[in-house]
Amino acid sequence: MRILGIDYGSKRIGMAMSDPAGSIASPLGVRHRVSASQDGEFFKELVRNHQLAQVVVGMPRHTDGKEGDKAQDARKYGAWLAAELGLPVHFFDERFTTVEAESKLRRTGVKQKARKKRRDMLAAQIMLQAYLDEDGNDDVGPLEDSESD
Repeated sequence: MRILGIDYGSKRIGMAMSDPAGSIASPLGVRHRVSASQDGEFFKELVRNHQLAQVVVGMPRHTDGKEGDKAQDARKYGAWLAAELGLPVHFFDERFTTVEAESKLRRTGVKQKARKKRRDMLAAQIMLQAYLDEDGNDDVGPLEDSESD
């Protein structure tokens, strides 16, 4: 049962995927958003090619844990993915994953231009690995729960 991890962004979508056992996350790539129809076809093909069973979308929360506008955008995107793919979509706290990804890339000596290209997929991998390690126990709410505190 492979799981797709999504680091949602308004321009780019970072992607990671679990192994079939659902225990190890690997970076998959970055999708530059084009249009709803083209993006939908891309993700449907991804599901077919990798036999994906569910999707985890990173939930960008504030440091105090509350949801803001970006979190609501991520929830809308997750609802769209669920409708397009017919797969369960979960949300998982992604606070600091981009910062952690950037730090790892800097430590390994990756140049700034290359970091920008890799950061989103590495953030998706970090978020998905945390989800897998928690067995989904820190899921930040079902798809239907779109209220913000």
